[in-house]
Amino acid sequence: MSEIQGVLENYKQAVNERDIEKFLAVYSSDVHIYDCWGSWECKGKDAWRDSVSGWFHDLKDNGDVLKVGVEDVVIEENTNLAFVHCAVTFAAYKEGSEEKLRQMTNRFTFGLKRVDGSWLITHEHSSLPINMEDGKGMFDLR
Repeated sequence: MSEIQGVLENYKQAVNERDIEKFLAVYSSDVHIYDCWGSWECKGKDAWRDSVSGWFHDLKDNGDVLKVGVEDVVIEENTNLAFVHCAVTFAAYKEGSEEKLRQMTNRFTFGLKRVDGSWLITHEHSSLPINMEDGKGMFDLR
């Protein structure tokens, strides 16, 4: 497994475990995120922490566990910079159950830089295609 794939694996595990600190460990302090939920952008790790904390707490309060799948991964990297695009599927289950409640797949792009020997996400963009007839996100394409 490459170091970049390790970053994606950490992302998956941290979401499944709802572990905020583990999740944030792969983000740079100056991360810039375009997420498809709630706001236009999120600048900096502290602001991202607020968003992630809300997300993980809502999951816990609802008794939901997310299993994350990453597919169609393309990684381009050089010595200090890397670019990744992939499809990320979030499948929700009730804690302790194998019954899937819902699922959605987003398109993700990550920009990473090497800092003190470790890869950190400095930019993240997630998106969903939009139905042009009704303006709604298309959650069920995959």
